Amino acid sequence: MNKGVLNLVSVGPGYEEMIIPRAIKALQDSEVIVAYELYLRWIGPHIEGKEIHTPPLTQERERALLAIKHAREGRKVSLISSGDIGIYAMAALAFDDMREDDTFDVNVIPGVTSANACASLLGSPLSHDFATLSLSNLLCPWEWIEQRATRIAQADLACVFYNVQSAGRQEGVYRILQLMLAHKAPHTLCGVVRNAYRPDQQVSIHRLDELPGMKFDMLTSIVIGNRFTQRKRDWIFTPRGYNDWSESAEAEAAAQLPQQAAWVFSGTGDGNALAAGLAASGQRVVISAATGYGGELAQQDCPGAFVWAGRQGVEARRQALRASGARVLVDATHPFATQISQQLIELSRELDIPYLRYERPSALDAADPYACADMEEAAARAIAAGKRIFLATGSKDLASFLQAPGAQERQWFARVTADPDFVRRALELGVPRANLCAMQGPFSQGFNEALWRDWGIDCVVTKDSGEAGGYRAKAQAARALGIPLITVRRPALDYPQVANDLDAVHAQLAQWLGA
Repeated sequence: MNKGVLNLVSVGPGYEEMIIPRAIKALQDSEVIVAYELYLRWIGPHIEGKEIHTPPLTQERERALLAIKHAREGRKVSLISSGDIGIYAMAALAFDDMREDDTFDVNVIPGVTSANACASLLGSPLSHDFATLSLSNLLCPWEWIEQRATRIAQADLACVFYNVQSAGRQEGVYRILQLMLAHKAPHTLCGVVRNAYRPDQQVSIHRLDELPGMKFDMLTSIVIGNRFTQRKRDWIFTPRGYNDWSESAEAEAAAQLPQQAAWVFSGTGDGNALAAGLAASGQRVVISAATGYGGELAQQDCPGAFVWAGRQGVEARRQALRASGARVLVDATHPFATQISQQLIELSRELDIPYLRYERPSALDAADPYACADMEEAAARAIAAGKRIFLATGSKDLASFLQAPGAQERQWFARVTADPDFVRRALELGVPRANLCAMQGPFSQGFNEALWRDWGIDCVVTKDSGEAGGYRAKAQAARALGIPLITVRRPALDYPQVANDLDAVHAQLAQWLGA
């Protein structure tokens, strides 16, 4: 009897040119081919005249057992898998079903897996340490998936998600993205790739905080960068060296921070005003802004305060707060920036630093008929109500509207902060240049009226951002023009301690700081 051969063959993402020569030779030398039927399209010229078996997609173990049966009979067999057969694929099942007394030869032939293929289409996002994570709980308890996702996020590893979403698993990916946002910066660069190196290939680049508003499927992989991942032209990449991110560099950066200061996490005009008032009273103040542009505004608005701006992840914040001996943490971020607020609450508890939330008062009528619970509801109502829709929700949430069902049948207009990254994001999502207003708010009723009248706007969407965010002026302008103003309510968050006006903030800080 001839000695059998079991070739475990990887055929890559979907094009013949992505299959290595050793895999093609194994296919040509085999008598029996066992594969999911879809894979035969990629390898047809190399398997003519072979005995072919194609158990359906759900019968992975049956395929493995069938291939082993023929190898035990002394035949040369190729068991096929897309990507790399040893990564989330058929090789493990084959080894699982082999016996110690089997005598057939085994050849494991590597291939281009989804992580490699997607990374190559995005640029070079996996150039440093990274992880892969399957979001399918068919063979792994969901609790384990969440635990692993949390550890990946805490370590700020770049990562690739496999098996992102299926008809029976709609919500899991959004839970994992929230775990990512709990530890990674919201502006972390990411890529979404569907059908890599196959017909209907789709590749796009997003911020991490944009992903929860998107839809995915089993043909999609998600690549999450780390805090150092950068964009250049239409690509993202993660530097091989971390730009002197070392203990000495951290110590040097921390040494520049004022010691025993009050930290104000801002990004809004009233947050800057709060920091400026504290600095004017003689307090040492650090004001933290999420972007370079926000830092420039803080420098203008807060003379006497130290501005700490830029892309800072949770670990950088932890080290800076600890090293500078922060005395109090004031959360004056935007009412919708719940991820950063949750992060700051956790850091305050961990580091035993008093936390105070400055929550600008709401201007939304509790009985407003156009109030919505979230962006998805607002998108559906806007598409139903208008044809020329103006988005005053900020750049982060544009995808929730522009990718909603029926969105392609509407004309979209948007106002974003005059930051190059925000403008580019709006353009990439499909807002025409002629429909984009890039200016720093808030805006007067008259300005809103003139802009919306000239553009022929028949529906406006905004957030419940309060008076400081220009909500009242938008509401008055919409009323004057007789068009609906759809408003997204603030997300509920259990803040440990809240002040709703600047006097209350100063009074509480005076008590804590002994001023």
